[in-house]
Amino acid sequence: MTTPTHSKVQARGLALLPLIVFLAIFLGSGIYHSIIGTAFAFYQMKAPVAALPAIILAILIYRGKINTAIDAFLKGASHPNLILMFMVFMLAGAFASVSSAIGSVDATVQFGLSIISPEFVLPMLFVISAFIATAMGTSMGTIAACAPIAFGFSQATDIQPIYAIGAVVSGAMFGDNLSMISDTTIAATRSLNVELRDKFRVNVWIALPAAILTILIYILNTQPSQHIEYKEYDIWLMLPYLAVFSLAFTRLHVLAVLTIGIVLSGIIGLVAQPNFEILKFNNAIYDGFVGMFEVALLSMFLGGLSAIMQKEGGLQWLIQRIYAITRCFKVGKQRAGEIGISFLVIFSNLFVANNTVAIILSGDMAREVAHEYGVDPKRAAALMDIFSCVIQGIIPYGAQLLLACSIAKLSPIELIGSIYYCWILAIFAIIAIIFRIPKLKTA
Repeated sequence: MTTPTHSKVQARGLALLPLIVFLAIFLGSGIYHSIIGTAFAFYQMKAPVAALPAIILAILIYRGKINTAIDAFLKGASHPNLILMFMVFMLAGAFASVSSAIGSVDATVQFGLSIISPEFVLPMLFVISAFIATAMGTSMGTIAACAPIAFGFSQATDIQPIYAIGAVVSGAMFGDNLSMISDTTIAATRSLNVELRDKFRVNVWIALPAAILTILIYILNTQPSQHIEYKEYDIWLMLPYLAVFSLAFTRLHVLAVLTIGIVLSGIIGLVAQPNFEILKFNNAIYDGFVGMFEVALLSMFLGGLSAIMQKEGGLQWLIQRIYAITRCFKVGKQRAGEIGISFLVIFSNLFVANNTVAIILSGDMAREVAHEYGVDPKRAAALMDIFSCVIQGIIPYGAQLLLACSIAKLSPIELIGSIYYCWILAIFAIIAIIFRIPKLKTA
């Protein structure tokens, strides 16, 4: 094997300095606020703002005219894949906001509670959270909806809060990874230029066995508990989730799927909820836009920054370093590439504490590595999504753990060991790399 080279672009490690600056500002702020005891320490510094100094630096060290560097940034930020990603983020946020406003979240949760057998509280908490997260495409929304109920279970039964909350976070990360409308799925598939359904077909062979094993562990460790009461719910409020979940498996464009979900949620809300009116529908959509604006804007900023780094040879330099490291592994070329792609997203996620941002940040690099090592883009997209969700689910400064622990009054460090699914998923992903699972048909 020979080291990959690019005749058009000279590899240049200095081109990665802007990215290091971004990570230093973002991570440094999080560490500082952690030391002084600020809640949600790693989310005090807004990521798009932290990206601005990095963008300025990238333009200043560009080997050429400033106007040329700005043009390169704008071209990268306006790439069709990024524009599509931006639109999907906006519509996904709007759908989650509207469906929550009309009571779909509560109805889905209460439906799940109505079928829970007392001795299967933990496995059912995992299943309910997994279903909601897969339908909603957001782990944060799932945790916000389910963690209070899980904490209530622990207060009314002998189940320790750490296990109940751990089951909810585990299920939430399952859906965040596997859902077709999850921002991590969208970011991974757009970055690798693959179809949602193709990435799903690879991902499900790794995620589903991990979920089944997680459920078995919960069943084996469960203890009898008292009867669990549930509130009345309107089953029709579940229809938007079911519709989006079903349509996501068709060939209908993701923008159309999300738009249908938003419209259907609005119609059901206007018909079934007396207090839900046109103005509230309007506000719910806009609130969803606002909630997704940060990650959507950051995706464009990082897309432009990545374009400059690639034009300056930074990505090529990093690929060569990864290549040199992975050559130390006595494995095949494709396995080495998959290990390198996994490392890219793992280290990115550890720095930025946001799995979507980690995928966006390492997406171009992963695409280059996949090309150089002959890794199937579908496998690359699945592995990126998997390892980003694994890390996001167990880092104590991630939003998911911070939110769950704030609801249940737990320490994030204390909760890490109880998020069984993420640890099991990591093991299954490693097995999938070693044994080339699943076997993909070559075109």
